[in-house]
Amino acid sequence: MNHNFTSVQNIYIICGKTDMRKGIDGLATIIQDSFELDPYSDSIFLFSGWSKDRYKCLYFDGDGFAMLYKRLDNGKLQWPKDENEVRSLSQQELRRLLEGLSLQQSKAIAKSVKGIF
Repeated sequence: MNHNFTSVQNIYIICGKTDMRKGIDGLATIIQDSFELDPYSDSIFLFSGWSKDRYKCLYFDGDGFAMLYKRLDNGKLQWPKDENEVRSLSQQELRRLLEGLSLQQSKAIAKSVKGIF
């Protein structure tokens, strides 16, 4: 499977804690039953567990599901805590989240225009 995920129509983050023992079927059930979304749509769904140092990504590519599981060696993700919420993310927000940055920060720190120091 070689897919360019920058062209995916929707990126959803499942906020709160997910049981990371769940596999593809369990995560697809959460997407359908808890959030009334279609796991077969052109969407990426992101899940994280208690420790926030790992996440799973679920994607349907047209002929089957792909699941990415990543554990960070250092640091933790700034994962939103609301257990009953799903959020739609932009590509930029996805990059920020996976780099360990907060989704709540609305803009970058302003650069000084006066000079170097």
